[in-house]
Amino acid sequence: MGMHATQFRENVIRPALTLLGMDSPAAESLLLGTAAQESGLGRYLRQVGGGPALGVFQMEPLTYRDLWTNFIAYHPEIVATLAGRWPSRPEPEAMTTDLLLAAVMCRLHYRRVRAPLPDAGDLPGLARYWKNYYNTPQGAGTEAEFIHNWHRCVEGKS
Repeated sequence: MGMHATQFRENVIRPALTLLGMDSPAAESLLLGTAAQESGLGRYLRQVGGGPALGVFQMEPLTYRDLWTNFIAYHPEIVATLAGRWPSRPEPEAMTTDLLLAAVMCRLHYRRVRAPLPDAGDLPGLARYWKNYYNTPQGAGTEAEFIHNWHRCVEGKS
């Protein structure tokens, strides 16, 4: 089992969202579910099987770099916010040790999406949003896995 879900929400996700000025119950739930699905809520910090994904949200270095180059760079307010916390751009590897950075990057990945976030309590909607915009329709993960991992990691049910 990974980290305690409430502590992760309160001490990592919420501060990351507040830093960005993008805090909402829906965003908190989406990031919590993403971490539960992608890494067992922090059980794995590197992709199992030797893949490139890193950190509790299992973001690939190419995605991380693309966010900096093609999204963050075009939003001066985000650049200024991130520079206040990370004066020089961290390498993708930092997502394995810096939980705040990993959560910030996960939220910014979702921020690129034009579709509105599902309601915080809409677990099937959160699963669908994750599948479509984080895992992608071509990815190996499923909405059913997301829901199962939410119950297991967030609610502590088997």
